[in-house]
Amino acid sequence: MPDADPAPTRDAAPEPRTEADGDPMDLMNLMEDEAPLAASASATAGAARTRAALRGGDTWEEAAEAIIDELGGQGPVDLAIVFADSLFGHHGPLSRRLQEGLQARHIIGCTGQSVIGSGVEAEDGAALSVLTLEMPEAEFTPIAVIPGVTTEDDLAGLQSAGADTWLIFSGPFSINTDNLVRGLQGRLSDIVLLGGMASAHNRDVGTALFLDGRAYEEGAVLLGVKGLRVRPIVAQGAEPLGRPLTITACDRNLVQAIGSRPALEVLKEVLGELDDATRERVGYNLLVGLAMDEYQEEHGRGDFLIRNIVGVDREAGAIAISAVPRVGQTFQFQFRDADAADDDLRAHLADARAAIDEGEVVLGSVLCACNGRGQGLFGTPHHDAAAVAEALGPIPTAGLFCNGEIGPVGGSNYLHGFTASIALLTASGADEAPPDAEG
Repeated sequence: MPDADPAPTRDAAPEPRTEADGDPMDLMNLMEDEAPLAASASATAGAARTRAALRGGDTWEEAAEAIIDELGGQGPVDLAIVFADSLFGHHGPLSRRLQEGLQARHIIGCTGQSVIGSGVEAEDGAALSVLTLEMPEAEFTPIAVIPGVTTEDDLAGLQSAGADTWLIFSGPFSINTDNLVRGLQGRLSDIVLLGGMASAHNRDVGTALFLDGRAYEEGAVLLGVKGLRVRPIVAQGAEPLGRPLTITACDRNLVQAIGSRPALEVLKEVLGELDDATRERVGYNLLVGLAMDEYQEEHGRGDFLIRNIVGVDREAGAIAISAVPRVGQTFQFQFRDADAADDDLRAHLADARAAIDEGEVVLGSVLCACNGRGQGLFGTPHHDAAAVAEALGPIPTAGLFCNGEIGPVGGSNYLHGFTASIALLTASGADEAPPDAEG
């Protein structure tokens, strides 16, 4: 079984929300005038059909019944991909009610500190986002990975399923997702993993993973996808600083020396070379990048695994990061940047759109965005979801803000930070109808 020691890699927390200044009564009246955030979309391709809905509510029952009213009542569906705001709680009853009400053969998903729908991101209120798939020719294989419970025999389904793409969602505290991804990659070298780590508004609220009517508070859930084309998109949100260097000394998560110089000394030099405007942009957004391929001749944006700086040892001149680096690995300082994140996402979406074959229809997407993106990074709401809709049309979409995102780069799967990882679902477009949406 893949290593399940608890050592999560976590993305940065989003910018704190603050109350607006002004008369409380004026704010109350403003809230009363605002309609609850909601979005719907659907698409068909031959016998395949997808539908998505995002609905808010004061309770999980209210949100779930609104989703069932919107998506249910038209016969069984093969799969429901479910993301629930962690504030709703009651994870087990929520999962069971959705499977029953939607008549879903399979369910997979998790909780998030906020969820995402077709063209919208519900950052300012609890909501539920669901994508349903009717896929007569597709096959889905569910597997739960529970620390201390799951055995090697349980994981034999990875090989027997015959699926080259797996959706995956993991707990942020109960399993080492980085090790899990590497272990799964080692079992099946051609596997594509897409998903992310569940998140919550705070640790006290807790996270949950959904699989076939059950809710798990630890481990990971996977769903093999066969007979449905899934195109992966992984777009990062970091801009390199300085130049790539080589780690020459490290100890566990401590980077002690870079290019045979104390790591902290190198960092101070990099920051000192920045102009005032760039130094101000870097601010508290400083990150590190570990090259996915140190044998690559040149490294640029998108070639690094982005990780947090979690502390420094001034006496030793070392930097602690949220990863375990190795001697000889290519290293470069990075910073979280809205312009870089916007450019990278739009470029990847344009490439994906250009790669779609004639007669191929985009049926929907699963959008796993870093919890350090959203309004806290871009300054405006709905950025990533709106970018998907602008590039690909009003396609059915469900997603969440994650504690870490999972997706392939250069033929291998990684746990990322500060990214948008997207599973683009497509099928042959015989007798297709274009997607339609209602915001």
